[in-house]
Amino acid sequence: MLTRKQYELLMFIHERLKETGVPPSFDEMKEALDLRSKSGIHRLITALEERGFIRRLPNRARAMEVVRLPDSIAPGLGAPRPRGSFSPEVIEGSLGKPEPAKPAPEPETSGIEIPVMGRIAAGVPIEAIQTHSHSITVPPELLGKGEHYALEVRGDSMIEAGILDGDTVLIRRTSTADSGDIVVALVDDEEATLKRLRKKGASIALEAANPAYETRIFGPGRVRVQGRLVALFRQY
Repeated sequence: MLTRKQYELLMFIHERLKETGVPPSFDEMKEALDLRSKSGIHRLITALEERGFIRRLPNRARAMEVVRLPDSIAPGLGAPRPRGSFSPEVIEGSLGKPEPAKPAPEPETSGIEIPVMGRIAAGVPIEAIQTHSHSITVPPELLGKGEHYALEVRGDSMIEAGILDGDTVLIRRTSTADSGDIVVALVDDEEATLKRLRKKGASIALEAANPAYETRIFGPGRVRVQGRLVALFRQY
């Protein structure tokens, strides 16, 4: 059984795909359902996907498809296009029928949206991170002073520090770090990597947390700190 908001979002996506062939953006879905933040849309989409109503397509931004509609929706019938707050059309009369119980409203949780700026290598360095791919909602108590961003981890060089391939790390933007901090390091202004920083005189060592990887040592000016690890998130 779908909640009212889940049903409204499913019908909105279905109608938009029928009309344009392109799924709506998160901003459009938020406005259509009159929600205060996109975190609520994230939860609704995840719930619809888990229940088998929609499927998100990999490697394509905003790509999703409606797999099925609720059993109460006849083939070929859809919901009206929302204007402001979305409200589905009444199809059947209910004279003589008991009024169904109203579904519980979707809970609203407070959080701050943090941009995910692409992928970071916990292994062999990759190109510097510059692209804002999407956003995640982070509890405000995890954020301190300053600007924050997030990165998706690729690689296994930091597994003994508890950072696994596929994790998302929360980074506080800073250009300085203490020896022993786990940082986003930019090497020669070309490659970015997530490693533990060690200061050795004027040189910088980028240390893996996996014995399969060697510690890399760089001379003065070759490594610039782009941020320091604050937290990580993992999906199961």
